[in-house]
Amino acid sequence: MLLVNCLTDLMIHLTTTAIAEIRRLQLKYSHPVYFRLGIQAGGCADWYYTLEFDEKYGARDYCFDTGAVQVIVGKDSLTYVKGLTIDYSEDLMGGGFRFHNSNAIRNCGCGNSFAVEGS
Repeated sequence: MLLVNCLTDLMIHLTTTAIAEIRRLQLKYSHPVYFRLGIQAGGCADWYYTLEFDEKYGARDYCFDTGAVQVIVGKDSLTYVKGLTIDYSEDLMGGGFRFHNSNAIRNCGCGNSFAVEGS
């Protein structure tokens, strides 16, 4: 584990399949990396999710310890992902992360773009 001062308030939830996939992807790096969750303006429904691995942890970042994976979220994305559940599944079209956001008032067909009240 990279961080020692993570919040344990489970504001972000990961399913066991999402955890397994994140850990599998982290093993591809020769050094420890953070799993970063964010949002960007755009997509079919105002906002879309971003997932990446990052070597840096900034002063405006928050860390959430889900027990098996530490998730880094920038302060600007925090309100949009509170209560978010991330799942991972595979189907005939391939594998991918799926997002279940209780704050979303609308989602697009791809499931990666969403809108919230007031956006």
